[in-house]
Amino acid sequence: MTPATFMGLVSIGVLAMLGWVHARWFPARWSPRAVALSGLLVAIGTLTAHLFWFPAGVAKAFPVQHAINVVAGVILGPVPAALVALVIGLLRNLLGVGTLLAFPGGVVGAFLAGWAYQVTRRVELAVAGEVFGTAVLGALASVPIVTLILGRDVAVLFFVPPFFVSSLAGSVLAYALLRVLERARVLRRDAAGEWVAGPR
Repeated sequence: MTPATFMGLVSIGVLAMLGWVHARWFPARWSPRAVALSGLLVAIGTLTAHLFWFPAGVAKAFPVQHAINVVAGVILGPVPAALVALVIGLLRNLLGVGTLLAFPGGVVGAFLAGWAYQVTRRVELAVAGEVFGTAVLGALASVPIVTLILGRDVAVLFFVPPFFVSSLAGSVLAYALLRVLERARVLRRDAAGEWVAGPR
């Protein structure tokens, strides 16, 4: 099987899984556009994984992942954003450009970004949710993974500084991107605070 065939099959599987999860547990928010956006964000996160990263001990920090977490959390909601982060982490590990720390480092931040926006309707707090979820909760959750699975001893707060830098950089990028798209009228917020495409 060629790499292109493999990636095609994986993409179909990812889209089918995201569609099933949306339809099963979130029928009110499910739409072909949401599934397409989820697939697009997964593709961007996977394809940029080897381009924009920096080492963080036994982990690799990906600012683009954190930008995707905020965008997905704001537009799609907490659970779909967490699923997008989960699939990106899985694909990065399958392709050899990620580590096991992609799961606690990405999924928790994505969920908190979506939850913070869902509760407050403020992008700034979605950014704060991503940074706290990744740099504090995700970093702390990474310690037992490194110790028990990878067999390395690290200090409890070892991952906080690199995860903080990575998540802050990516979250600020996402904030700026959402503002630019809003000013260009590519995206707008409706009366309920949901992000939709097109001008008013």
